[in-house]
Amino acid sequence: MTALLRVCLPDKRLLEALEPMDGVEFILWDLSGPAPEGRLDLLVPVYMSKPQTLAALAGIDVGLVQSQSIGYDGVGPYLPEGSVFANAAGVHEPSTAELALGMMIASQRGIPDFVRSQAAETWDNSQRPSLADRRVLLVGYGGVGKAIEARLLPFEAEITRMASRAREDEAGIIHGIDALHEQLPLHEIVVVSVPLSEQTERLIDAEFLAAMPDGALLVNVARGAVADTDALVAETSSGRLRVALDVTDPEPLPPDHPLWSTPGVLITPHVGGASSAMFPRVVRLIKKQIGLLREGEEPANVVLEGPSSLSS
Repeated sequence: MTALLRVCLPDKRLLEALEPMDGVEFILWDLSGPAPEGRLDLLVPVYMSKPQTLAALAGIDVGLVQSQSIGYDGVGPYLPEGSVFANAAGVHEPSTAELALGMMIASQRGIPDFVRSQAAETWDNSQRPSLADRRVLLVGYGGVGKAIEARLLPFEAEITRMASRAREDEAGIIHGIDALHEQLPLHEIVVVSVPLSEQTERLIDAEFLAAMPDGALLVNVARGAVADTDALVAETSSGRLRVALDVTDPEPLPPDHPLWSTPGVLITPHVGGASSAMFPRVVRLIKKQIGLLREGEEPANVVLEGPSSLSS
């Protein structure tokens, strides 16, 4: 008789959405309180939980840790021996791209100013910059970068793509990150969607911002630590650059932080993937992983491996 596949979920909502499956035992545990006994073939942590919460898995036999997020910075030191870690690629890209595009349109067309004018009952019909015909540099060309590009194209923007290494595809050149400071002065909008790593931490520094042309817009939908916050404050408080941030460092941004009140700064509270599209996609991803594990196949989206893997 085939052994039960034991799947650990963080909340009842996921449990109810997955429904009973033959050969699968569902367990509720959010990594707080006593751990369940026995091996856990698949474990889903709480959405947006800190990597440190995975310390609760020490000494537990866990096969696959399936995140509900795309990012996996900081996870490595807490991944249990013998486990693999999968991210939620395919879940958040559309919503994050929607937000990035919305922030571009809002910043370019002055929507935050119009909201304030409406509250003050003031009619301000001054001309604003367009998104059409703007030169847009996409720094990061993974799933999110590609989703942003697909949504930008109908707006008739001129798009330049940049990834960790230079290459070409059917659409043309993808620049390598080594060309960053050559490309920054040539673009009026720069959208950053890189993963956080040793190579990308503080990528957006004073030199990066100084290379952007006057009046340019920076959009960060990556991680807060990809940007040097002091450098952002310096450039935006002078009025030279505008920024739209879905992520900040620190996060949450403290109530008295200067970025809150600086003109030309648009902030959303790390909600790029937090839309109605997320939950059903997470459910589909977990079902997919369960199916792969039941068939003895390698799981999808594996981005980190412990000292040994599921197949060892």
